[in-house]
Amino acid sequence: MQVTQASDIEQLYRDTGDRLWWALLAYTGDREIASDAAAEAFAGALHAAEAIRDPAAWVWRVAFRNATAEMRATRRTVIEPETSYEMDDAALDVMLALEGLPRRQRAVFVLFYLDDRPTSQIAELLGMAPATVSVHLHRARRRLRTILGGEDA
Repeated sequence: MQVTQASDIEQLYRDTGDRLWWALLAYTGDREIASDAAAEAFAGALHAAEAIRDPAAWVWRVAFRNATAEMRATRRTVIEPETSYEMDDAALDVMLALEGLPRRQRAVFVLFYLDDRPTSQIAELLGMAPATVSVHLHRARRRLRTILGGEDA
């Protein structure tokens, strides 16, 4: 078993922290939830560094679970993305379109397209079968094409 050091977690934060935050923002539509979920995941990783075998997978899994728990706790059913100078109109359109997806489809879509994860890793992170991930991904694409006005294949 490889022992993870706190410095490995710090490097992971420098390498993927921004990408994780943007993925969480796309998933939740809320900057505060995205920031809190990412911060809690990295803090937990620092605390348990020696017990974690794959820090990147652990941090992403915990961050998405934290975000999901916070969304449930606040009973958020509608995403209301904040407009910002950091986000262009096309990205804002996608954020608003993600509002029309169920939570699991949104999570699968974000992990597949924003973090370039294969369906097998997404399945492991979200605790579902790879075939279920593929179904959610297919349905998310189809729904987003409808929402964004593209042709349905």
